[in-house]
Amino acid sequence: MKKITPFLIGCVLLFGAAACDGTARTTRTAPEPGQVGEVPSPQETQAAREDAQSRIRREQLDADIRAREERNLAAGGDLTDRTAEDLASEVRSKLEANIPDGVLTVDATEEGIVTVSGTVNNQDELSKIKPLAQEINGVNDVIVNAVVAQPQG
Repeated sequence: MKKITPFLIGCVLLFGAAACDGTARTTRTAPEPGQVGEVPSPQETQAAREDAQSRIRREQLDADIRAREERNLAAGGDLTDRTAEDLASEVRSKLEANIPDGVLTVDATEEGIVTVSGTVNNQDELSKIKPLAQEINGVNDVIVNAVVAQPQG
């Protein structure tokens, strides 16, 4: 029993580390960090818009941001000292709520540098990415690698 316990703990830790890559996506089809990805169909765009604009979904996104900030404060951190995973998740939530047509991937570093990749439908949505991301506490710089691409139709 003493020999199997460290093995089981090691397996659990390895599985947990492999399951968490720290990248947050606004949709299942969002590209890998640094890639552009495919343009969504009009049906996919409409479904994403309806989901992101629903009152319940917006409340969920806001609650996620608040919970992460409160958890960070409870752990003794401050609002500017955030983990990369928290930054990526909060920026993703903010972008998902405000740019529902976007197919975006958010990656963050411990230094507060956030990289947003993927596609949006127009220049207005593209120009919103950086200011929205900078609203999140702990974000020091935003690199926008997203591009404008009209939905396939």
